[in-house]
Amino acid sequence: MGHATIKAMALALSLNLALAVSGAVAGEPTEIVKGVVDGVLNVLNNPAYQGPAHKNQRRQLMKETVDRRFDYREMAKRSLGPTWRTLGHAQQEEFVRLFAELLEASYSDKIEKYSANIKIDYVGENVDEDYAEVRTVVLRANDRIPFTYRLINDSEGWMVYDVSIEGVSLVSNYRSQFSRIIHESSYPELVRRLRTKVTELHNTDGA
Repeated sequence: MGHATIKAMALALSLNLALAVSGAVAGEPTEIVKGVVDGVLNVLNNPAYQGPAHKNQRRQLMKETVDRRFDYREMAKRSLGPTWRTLGHAQQEEFVRLFAELLEASYSDKIEKYSANIKIDYVGENVDEDYAEVRTVVLRANDRIPFTYRLINDSEGWMVYDVSIEGVSLVSNYRSQFSRIIHESSYPELVRRLRTKVTELHNTDGA
């Protein structure tokens, strides 16, 4: 199935969901996601933080906004799969830190680049005890991109542990890559590659 076909199906589903939840009252998970998204967009659209001279301050404010509601430990644990249980506490903490750095370095520039002139529609919410999904559609010129945020309710409240973009789960995507590297080589090799990738991303970003 081609990308255009998948996108068309996602668009149709999003339209149906939008009609189905029209007038519905958003629950707490939706408000959490909206708070994060609005917080990031407010930073990016604030004239006080525009331009290259304010890049570090802008990135730091974005990071603080996202960090408050993204559970990097849960994301890292799910992305690593069964290997997670074989690691000691120090190894787990190292992996969480590397994983968080990878996400930040990979997506900060993309978020800044594509944040202009967008609108976010919140089209649905499912809650099943301590788990929730918040469905959104990012609206850009001639484009609609479905985003689904998956949240878990823990001691910190509702926290995001996965994001699906056009039906592709970030956690599942990383898990398949990590599993392949571990299977073909080893966990230490995965850590080495993560360190190298994070360094490369930082160097490219600072160029």
